[in-house]
Amino acid sequence: MMQQSQAAEIQIKALVEAWADAVRRHDLPGILAHHDRDIVMFDVPPPFQSRGLDEYKKTWDLFFSCRTSGQAFDIEELTITAGDEVAFAVATMRCVSNTDSGLLFRLTIGLRKVDGDWRVTHEHHSVPATD
Repeated sequence: MMQQSQAAEIQIKALVEAWADAVRRHDLPGILAHHDRDIVMFDVPPPFQSRGLDEYKKTWDLFFSCRTSGQAFDIEELTITAGDEVAFAVATMRCVSNTDSGLLFRLTIGLRKVDGDWRVTHEHHSVPATD
C-alpha cells in the first residue's frame, strides 16, 4: 500500500510540474493534457467558477493575454496526498513576470484515477484576502 501511495505521489508531482511548465510555454494542449472533461475550477480572476473542459480552456485566453511565454507559475512548495483512486495536491506558487516579483497564490487540485491515469477533476486558485 505504501509503495502504491509513493508511486502515485511521484506521478502526481510529475503531472503538476508538467502542467506548470506547459503554462510557462503557453502550451494549451499541455495544460489540458491531464484535466478531466468534467473539471470544476475556482479561479482568482473572473469567471469565479468554470465547469467543464471547454470553460476551463477559455480561462487561459485572459491569462495568455496578460503574460508572455516563460514568465509564470513557479512551484514554491507542493504537498501531495494520494490514495488508490483519489488524491489531492496543495501548493504555494508564484506567478511572475519581467516587471514584478510575482503574485503568490495557492493552488489546490483534486485528482481521480480514470483508466489507470490521474485526471484533474478540481482546480482551485486563491490569493490571501487583503482586508
